[in-house]
Amino acid sequence: MTNFIPIFPLAIVIYPMEKLHLHIFEPRYKQLVRECMESKKPFGIPTVLNNRLQDMGTLVEVTEIVNEYENGEMDINTQGIKVFRTLEVIKKVPEKLYSGAIVNYPNNRMEDGNARLMQSVVAGVKEVHRLLNITKDFKKPEDELSSYDVAHHAGLSVEEEYEFLGLMRELQRQEYLKRHLQKVLPMLMEMEQLKKKVKLNGHFRNLSPLDLNIDP
Repeated sequence: MTNFIPIFPLAIVIYPMEKLHLHIFEPRYKQLVRECMESKKPFGIPTVLNNRLQDMGTLVEVTEIVNEYENGEMDINTQGIKVFRTLEVIKKVPEKLYSGAIVNYPNNRMEDGNARLMQSVVAGVKEVHRLLNITKDFKKPEDELSSYDVAHHAGLSVEEEYEFLGLMRELQRQEYLKRHLQKVLPMLMEMEQLKKKVKLNGHFRNLSPLDLNIDP
C-alpha cells in the first residue's frame, strides 16, 4: 500500500505507540496540524540525520491540542501509529506551505518477540538506570513492555535509534537491544567502580593494621 502523507521532518526518531509532545510555531506546520485535525488524518515524522532527510519515519496522529496561543502557535500531543518508508519526497505541494511524501508501510511483526528475552532486556535497561542514578516509570507492567517502549531509555545514539527503527520484527529489536546492553553495561560498571575509587581518595578508611608477626 502506498499513499501521500504530509511530513514534519525532525532530528529525532519516533516509534509506534510512542507519545510525543510538540510545540508548533512555523506557519507551514501550523497549517499542517490544523488540516490534519480537521480531516482527522495523520502526518509523517521522517528522521533527519546530519541535516539529511532519511527514508524511514513514523506516522503519527494528533491526539490533543493542549494550548493555542494568540499568534497561532500550538502545543499538541501526538502518538506514533506505524513505520513508513519514503518512496518520493514532494517538496512543493499545491496550495500548501508544507511538504509531503509518497510512502509505503513495511510489514512490521509486533508479536514474534521472546518473553524471556524481553525480561532480560528490561532488567538490563533498569540496571543502566541504576548505574546512572535515573528513575524511570514506564507506566506499564513489565510483562507488557515491548522493545519500542524501552528503546529510547537504553542509551542508544540517535543513529542507533534510527537503525532500530528499520527492524521489522520484534525479536530482531529485542536482540538489538540485548547486544547494545551487553556492550554498554560493562563500561558503565567500570565507571561506577572508578567513581567509588575517586570518592575514597582523601577520605579516612577503615583498614586493618599490619600484622608485624609475619614470618620472613
